[in-house]
Amino acid sequence: MSQLERKTAGVPTLKRLPLYLRLLRKMKENGEEYASGTVVAKELGLDPIVVRKDLAITGAVGRPRLGFQMDEIIEAIEEFLGWSNTSEAFLVGVGSLGRALLGYQGFEQHGMRIAAAFDKDPAIIGTKVHGKTILDIEKMPGLAKRMHVQIGILTVTASVAQGVADAMIAGGIRAIWNFTPTNLTVPSHVILQREELASSLAVLSHRLLIEDSLAPKA
Repeated sequence: MSQLERKTAGVPTLKRLPLYLRLLRKMKENGEEYASGTVVAKELGLDPIVVRKDLAITGAVGRPRLGFQMDEIIEAIEEFLGWSNTSEAFLVGVGSLGRALLGYQGFEQHGMRIAAAFDKDPAIIGTKVHGKTILDIEKMPGLAKRMHVQIGILTVTASVAQGVADAMIAGGIRAIWNFTPTNLTVPSHVILQREELASSLAVLSHRLLIEDSLAPKA
């Protein structure tokens, strides 16, 4: 699949593909050899047409009356998402959220491994968190260059986020996963993905409010 074709996937499709992958892996563990778009749609409560279009964009080809061969469709999704080869990432900011991300074991299933973590607090530098020794942030740009690290995870306070992002870019990092509430300014060649935790909470809270308003009164 060409890079141009890979770019044609919209954000909604990219967000659904990991859901399919998780389900397909589970089906494979249960001994299933084939999976149809209809079955996947039913299990996830999605429109079958949407699922078929999403799976088709990966380049996988289904078999009549059988669907997609399990190993083939899993491999196609992983390759499409860039998860077939593990990429190393640097995490900067070892506070509560940073520690939680360091402890998450699922990243490698999604093609990413946190190779090192950095902080500026002398009380944290040199300590170990989930088996990783926390390094001085001053070492981050040079180490990123030597290791050719492409991904940076930003979990610092808002006041220093832009400066740390600039240091990441100086080290050759080309993709920043931003967990801060700061709107970063980055060059056009740098990919920026911001996690809007407050926005997700707003959606959750509003949906809960609506459900409460529709619930029968006691």
